[in-house]
Amino acid sequence: QQQLVESGGGSVQVGGSLRLSCATSGFQYRNRCMAWFRQVPGKEREGVAYIDISGDSTYYIDSVKGRFSISTDNAKKTAFLQMNDLKPEDTAMYYCAAGPIYSKCHTDVNGYRDFAFWGQGTQVTVSS
Repeated sequence: QQQLVESGGGSVQVGGSLRLSCATSGFQYRNRCMAWFRQVPGKEREGVAYIDISGDSTYYIDSVKGRFSISTDNAKKTAFLQMNDLKPEDTAMYYCAAGPIYSKCHTDVNGYRDFAFWGQGTQVTVSS
């Protein structure tokens, strides 16, 4: 059974940092797009950062460029999201997602409907 387990969320002050982890099991980790999404109540789930596991190409939305960094430890089948210089508008539930096998980020998968497997989410709260 496919599992994605996020951890590392919490409450921080403006300018602080957090590192989210997404430990996966039950499916082939390589050869697909992995991504981090976030969602606040009443809004659609938003893709924040994407990485092609077998090629290491990365993509970010403009609002997090230069502050967030997505990475992967393929041996541990774990994806990470390093978040620096956090702002109140980064407050959200953060989800890890896996695209279908052989999916390429932004070519084959982009919006949340394109992704096959999801974690349960981890809350990030940034206070001023």
